[in-house]
Amino acid sequence: MSIELILGYPVFWGKYPECLKELTSSIEMSTRPLNLACLNPHSFEVACKDSLFQTALKQADFLIPDGVGIVIASKILGGNISERITGSDIFSGLSNSLNEIGSYRYFFLGSTEEILAKIKIRLAQDFPDIVFAGAYSPPYKAEFSKEDSRKMIEAVNAAKPDVLWVGMTAPKQEKWIYQHKDKLDVKFIGAVGAVFDFYVGNVKRSHPVFQKMGLEWMPRLLQEPKRLWRRNFVSNPLFLLRVLQQRFMGKS
Repeated sequence: MSIELILGYPVFWGKYPECLKELTSSIEMSTRPLNLACLNPHSFEVACKDSLFQTALKQADFLIPDGVGIVIASKILGGNISERITGSDIFSGLSNSLNEIGSYRYFFLGSTEEILAKIKIRLAQDFPDIVFAGAYSPPYKAEFSKEDSRKMIEAVNAAKPDVLWVGMTAPKQEKWIYQHKDKLDVKFIGAVGAVFDFYVGNVKRSHPVFQKMGLEWMPRLLQEPKRLWRRNFVSNPLFLLRVLQQRFMGKS
């Protein structure tokens, strides 16, 4: 797998089809839970103040460049990352690949009962050869108790899925996966945040034109200004400053 260090984080730098091929073959040959996480300027800045989150990102088996800021950083630092790969891209592309193979089992952890029910219906329509093995909506809280985590792990393992999709937002989902993945009897775990909402249309992704231009954040900011203003007007500039310091002063 092609890896490039961005301020100390091992980020995948291949093209999207290459990433999907690598993921599919890895899942087919998996003998332990492999996990995927997304890196963007905001998650980087949050991880600077959260050591567990930082470790979870750096220890992920696949860390994808989910943000145009990572692509820009790579260019400034003389790297090879030429395109962003989002959690939505991975969910859609990997599901297409596994649907063609057939008989793979999915479990969805996170979100609400209502969203999970909608995912079950749409998955059957879009990917009929993927089995919806189950879903679990954990309690909505900042941190899970040991009992919460025990119930989540038991729900997943009882369903015997091959793939576990976790949609609990960052950094909670990445930290939970890092702390518990060795207890999960799955082949692959994808931390995909808001993808559950995107998939059922609860939150709309930006038009493909904005995605291709690297401006997907703009329409989303207008949709959810209170939630997204900080990552766009605080985290992104701070991240760019760190990249420039690394490029010209050797600091990270």
